[in-house]
Amino acid sequence: MARMKFLCDAERCIECNACVTACNNEHDVPWGINRRHVVTIKDGEAGEKSVSVACMHCTDAPCAAVCPVDCFYTTPDGIVLHDKNLCIGCGYCFYACPFGAPQFPEEKAFGARGKMDKCTFCAGGPPPDNSVEEYQAYGRNRIAEGKLPLCAEMCATKALLGGDGNVVAEIYIQRVNKRHGRPDTWGWNTAYNFKADKEKNP
Repeated sequence: MARMKFLCDAERCIECNACVTACNNEHDVPWGINRRHVVTIKDGEAGEKSVSVACMHCTDAPCAAVCPVDCFYTTPDGIVLHDKNLCIGCGYCFYACPFGAPQFPEEKAFGARGKMDKCTFCAGGPPPDNSVEEYQAYGRNRIAEGKLPLCAEMCATKALLGGDGNVVAEIYIQRVNKRHGRPDTWGWNTAYNFKADKEKNP
């Protein structure tokens, strides 16, 4: 069974936000919620990189671990979904998620939370596939139609990949090999400011 995953190639992302717009339009997302957002590092400086972030559909999802009402569940293909009928709006998932995926509507007074909303990998929710009830609560179920998430399909530079994790990883490995290896933008050397012996000061 395939495990669905997202991957954003920071070498290709141009911060156009087409993925964000496509998601909001496809699912009629409530005001104040962005299921996907683009994060830019070193904005306007040399070495600027952007990456599109949403729910990463974790194998051992921290949001599900902290939910007091167990509203999260994982489909057989690894997509992490939630049941809005069970959600109490406590916000624990928001604090547990390292990607900031869980969102809460801003339609009520300050401090009042509604039902949590997040990326569904275009897989809908608990109601029957492609029903009116499912669309109103979770958006369009493209997975049931045999399609990929719209954010990945709309990416002009194909920076955002979505689908079977093994296929996505293979595509990315081929790209990295064509670029002659992994750039030093991310990784151990960058995180710990590591310099080779010849670059160190005496």
